Amino acid sequence: MQTIYIDFTDIGDYEDFYAQLKEKLPLPEYFGENLDALADVITGELQMPLHLEFVNMSIDQLEIFEDLLTTLEDVEDEMEEFSFTYYLEQYEDEEDETEEEE
Repeated sequence: MQTIYIDFTDIGDYEDFYAQLKEKLPLPEYFGENLDALADVITGELQMPLHLEFVNMSIDQLEIFEDLLTTLEDVEDEMEEFSFTYYLEQYEDEEDETEEEE
């Protein structure tokens, strides 16, 4: 299974997301940068099996990209050979910070 990592550290909006996606996936020239086009290209154009993994997402990005996550969940439900996951940025626990200050 091919795994594609999308790092959200430098992604602020959909334009940034699609720019990184185009670097990582062989999207067709006619690809329209919208969620319907993304679902269509995943279900009909890309080589399967495929796993997309979003890393370093912030809480704010969860809200900004809520429709994207929903679209990919729908595609995942529709296709056996496609999956995706997302991970939030890692922060130190407050407990760890307290120990360091002592």
